[in-house]
Amino acid sequence: MEESSVQKSVKGLEDLSKGVLVPELEALTFAGLQIVEARKGFLRCSFIVPNLVADKIGNWQVGAMATLIDVIGGATICSIDDHIPVTVDLSISFYSTAKIQEEVEIEARFVRSRGKLTSVVVEVRRKENGELIAVGKQWSTSINKSTQVSKL
Repeated sequence: MEESSVQKSVKGLEDLSKGVLVPELEALTFAGLQIVEARKGFLRCSFIVPNLVADKIGNWQVGAMATLIDVIGGATICSIDDHIPVTVDLSISFYSTAKIQEEVEIEARFVRSRGKLTSVVVEVRRKENGELIAVGKQWSTSINKSTQVSKL
């Protein structure tokens, strides 16, 4: 018997919560990412958009781009202190698209901290001409690596 879409969705969410799909998703989303410059509160990466993250018309899927923006923003926060960032607000403005096999540059920078919250901005630009593709604004809170999630 064929699985219903609801059952597939539930199974997918359960698999994600157990970490079953995480390595494959990360491999698809981040394949070929290169760190160009890294310092406290700043990351610049070069990325050739892989075929596996294409939408139906050959553009970089916005969901895959959002995942990359979120994780690079989190890595930028980690460069400031040794805590695990948890995104509490992420807004992304999309200005253009990137084609598969196109090279883009991703730049993330610390903006400020306010109490337990930290803000970063992540820009995605076309490497060829610097055209802005997307801007992500992220607020995160951090948890100490020794803190167990069950305590939160």
